[in-house]
Amino acid sequence: MFEQIGLIAKRQHAGASHTLQIVINLLRHRRLPMLLAENSVEALPKHGLPVANIAQLGLCCDLVIIIGGDGTFLQAARQLSEYNVRLLGVNLGRLGFLTDLHPDDIEVQLDKILSGEYIQEHRFLLHASAYRGEQLLNQCDALNDIVLQKWNTPHMFCFNTAIDGHLLGSQRSDGLLIATPTGSTAYCLSGGGPILHPSLNALALLSIFPHTLSNPPMVVSGDSEIEVTICLEQNMDAQLTGDAVPCQRLQPGDRVVVKKNRHVQLIHPPGYDYYATLRDKLHWWREP
Repeated sequence: MFEQIGLIAKRQHAGASHTLQIVINLLRHRRLPMLLAENSVEALPKHGLPVANIAQLGLCCDLVIIIGGDGTFLQAARQLSEYNVRLLGVNLGRLGFLTDLHPDDIEVQLDKILSGEYIQEHRFLLHASAYRGEQLLNQCDALNDIVLQKWNTPHMFCFNTAIDGHLLGSQRSDGLLIATPTGSTAYCLSGGGPILHPSLNALALLSIFPHTLSNPPMVVSGDSEIEVTICLEQNMDAQLTGDAVPCQRLQPGDRVVVKKNRHVQLIHPPGYDYYATLRDKLHWWREP
């Protein structure tokens, strides 16, 4: 089923070493070849496995198991999105929207997955390019969201937004968040945005603390190209981030172009239910 397994584990985490060792033991029992990411060696120094960089994991493995929280998973997804590799997450974090397996039942669930019992789905990423005039300043990818936000001031800043070349409008706020369906349950949700089912080809646009009440969240096609331009008539900078990772400091007049980019392949255990995940993580099972 799977010919070579890549392993990524969160460093400096109390449970990562123990969980990684359980996974290694199970894979050894099945005589499956493994590669450990070089940035994960710290989690289990006495691992006895060949070590590889991220590119080698992407090229050589058909499954990468990521042990950590959603942040660890997001980073791995961005790095591995250019390769034809499937991703499976083991949750050591607080929420775990992307990391399905729990350490307590990992042996049973992983054994089923390695036997071919799993659900596979695709999630798309966003690509953001920042320009100053015609000069490309920087670019970044995000599985959850691209955010433009104020940088060096307590005041709101002004920006113009266009979708597929059509001006949407100008606004003043603390920033603009552009979320994928995957990211709709992250920063977008905490800001009052909608939850988008992962199967949707859509994007959520959310104005962060807007100056007026006429800027509600908006859902557009996932194939849209969104261009945001920082207004000139202000003396403040803004910051571009991808999945909460700083990408580029922006000045008045700079513009950012955001569009759908690559896909990643996610593996879920048998019986995976997105709505059950929502009930569990958002505590919808509690009686009102």
